[in-house]
Amino acid sequence: MPTFAAVDIGSNSVRLKIARLTRGHLRQVHEDREVTRLGEGVFRSGFLTPESMAETVKVLRRFHRATQQVVTDPVRVVATSALRDARNSQAFLEWVRSATGWTVEIISGLEEARLIHLGIVSNLRADNSPTLMMDLGGGSCELTVSARGQIRETVSLPLGAVRLTDEFLRHDPPRKGELKRLQGFIAREVNRVASRVISAKVKNVIATSGTADALATAASNLRKNGSRQRLVVSRAEMTRLAKRLARMPVDERRKIEGIGLRRAEIVVAGAMVYHELIDRLHLKGFRYSPLGLRDGLLAQMAAEHDRSTRSGRQIESERWDSITKAVAHYRVDMKHALDVRESAMFLFSALRSVHGLAPEFREWLSAAAMLYEVGDYLNRNGHHRHTYYIISNSEILGYTPQQRRLIAAIARYLGKSRPALDEAPIKALDPADRPGVQKAIMLLRLARALNLGRSRAVQRVRVSHRAAQVHLALVPRRRMGVDLELWAIEKDAPYFREVFGRELSTAAV
Repeated sequence: MPTFAAVDIGSNSVRLKIARLTRGHLRQVHEDREVTRLGEGVFRSGFLTPESMAETVKVLRRFHRATQQVVTDPVRVVATSALRDARNSQAFLEWVRSATGWTVEIISGLEEARLIHLGIVSNLRADNSPTLMMDLGGGSCELTVSARGQIRETVSLPLGAVRLTDEFLRHDPPRKGELKRLQGFIAREVNRVASRVISAKVKNVIATSGTADALATAASNLRKNGSRQRLVVSRAEMTRLAKRLARMPVDERRKIEGIGLRRAEIVVAGAMVYHELIDRLHLKGFRYSPLGLRDGLLAQMAAEHDRSTRSGRQIESERWDSITKAVAHYRVDMKHALDVRESAMFLFSALRSVHGLAPEFREWLSAAAMLYEVGDYLNRNGHHRHTYYIISNSEILGYTPQQRRLIAAIARYLGKSRPALDEAPIKALDPADRPGVQKAIMLLRLARALNLGRSRAVQRVRVSHRAAQVHLALVPRRRMGVDLELWAIEKDAPYFREVFGRELSTAAV
């Protein structure tokens, strides 16, 4: 049974979760968490401190020992807001690599929101009503509107509890002027997205992360009606709690059950963010969920191991939505993109015994076929280079940076140039993936050639292959010629021989 580990390096705390995939479901094996305050100072100075880096690496060594003891398969390690902002993040990444062997992936705020959403919908029964998911971390706050298990709107705001505490709260307890400036900043950020969230008419609100947990626990213990429903915080309770915490010194805040020693230092800022969100988005309150980023990471790894899982279907849908949005955004001809994709998928299946590519290359080829013309949006001159840059750097959700670079490399070489090992797009790939990328490039070149005239002149293709020969027979549509398509395929015959070691011939029938 495959076992996966997810590590979330946040601005306030570091979390580990290990789970085993059993009959299509993830079962938790081990969980660990430590507050290291990695983001402390980053949001003022722009640099991670040596002390916070050392403390975080120490915890990561402990996590690494745990993954070895449980004998996990893949371990995915991601970092969020603090590493996105820090100018010395590379030094930290190298320190982690030398201490654990792990490669840390710095994810964007939108990818963070997508993974949190995936973690929630993969573990909870989907509600057809619009749902708002709020995740307040140390450096940022992710808001996601979901309906029927699908993301409808997502945004990342610079409203993390550590960030805001560092920026605005210098005294204990905070002074009125500090609180007023903090409230004004939060209001400005929330107001930027308020209309989009309000128009969604959300019925359910789910809050994740440690701050939401602390506030939900504190609210339940301060109730006068005897209710101890820990998971739910009403609008009125959040208003009272935010005001009460702001008046307390940190030593008193630490005594409130649920807040804890380290959380007390940043909970005032966190409470004000939740108060402003509830007030300005016209919400009734929120329900806390312990699910979060690490659960999304585990669901993603499980889906890539077994696409039949619930999370596998979710990820396929998210990836396709993101790709079609990119096609529309960069004004690519959708009809042509779908035609090229259809041809690429046909060739992938028909020539499976020739190319021998791993199954996951089918999806990378599909994405490259849809996106290979996005570079035209910037400039027709050098558009293949622009295509590579856009795909590898854009927010195409559901793909890791390495997967985006792989897709970008496949889409890059459809002109006169051919991939060379010393070129940056190929050097950026895992060495094990480079031969497969070359084969996928060749398949996409053929798919593009079959649709070169953009007129659907080729009705269908008959593929036959023997030991040293591959033959493509093009069946034209009635009263249409396929001379252009034949010419394009014949031009690529020498490259086909170079990649596959077989002769390529073609004819119209």
